[in-house]
Amino acid sequence: MGTARARKSEPADERITARVPNSTRSIIERAAALYGATINQFIVQAAVERANEVLKNMETLRLSSRDAQLFMDALAKPPQPNNELMDAISTHNRLVESRD
Repeated sequence: MGTARARKSEPADERITARVPNSTRSIIERAAALYGATINQFIVQAAVERANEVLKNMETLRLSSRDAQLFMDALAKPPQPNNELMDAISTHNRLVESRD
């Protein structure tokens, strides 16, 4: 899983607009100026950074040490398939056409 980055070499052909209160625009303008970026550059970079945080948090599975060990043990020595699993496989094979 990679994180997205705003690339300067990538052509910007999409537009995102937002209406904000004047006080919000003032804060963004001040921060962008201190950062040495245009308002657009600042907003895009901030949005990409936040989007990466959200994606990382939502796409990362965190396990306790105990749960991680149980998971690794199950991978190393998986249990025998039960009747429900075998029935599900049979149903799948009957309903889904293979594209091999």
